Amino acid sequence: MTDQTAAKEGASMRTVVAASSAGTAFEWYDFFIFGSLAQVISKTFFTGLTDTAGYIAALALFGVGFAFRPLGALVFGKIGDQAGRKGAFLATVLLMGGATFAIAFLPTYEQAGIIAPILLIVLRCVQGFALGGEYGGAAIYVAEHSPPNRRGWS
Repeated sequence: MTDQTAAKEGASMRTVVAASSAGTAFEWYDFFIFGSLAQVISKTFFTGLTDTAGYIAALALFGVGFAFRPLGALVFGKIGDQAGRKGAFLATVLLMGGATFAIAFLPTYEQAGIIAPILLIVLRCVQGFALGGEYGGAAIYVAEHSPPNRRGWS
């Protein structure tokens, strides 16, 4: 292997690792923010409940995102196998970004009633679905781009 080929492969691998890491970090950051703001979310979307019940509902909604991860992993794993990891990875990032963007524009419980928490639940399901596909897909994408003699090594 020439020095130029090795440098090109190293730059390509850095790009793959950077893209996978950035996508994963952005998606996990969303989960971190949602968990941190559970109290605010409970007062915004679950005002029809008591304070304690609303807080528990917000925490349960946080968990809903995790419940949909396995489904996303299965679906996007299949898509990645058939259509390519890059396209599947891009789809998961777009799904997560779209759902997160839509959450920013949701009406509150006081504005829309019961439809507000229902829409929030649906969007959290989409986020969990996307995260499940993205997380495993990013790891596999990096592994597939590793040199054959370095796969499985740090």
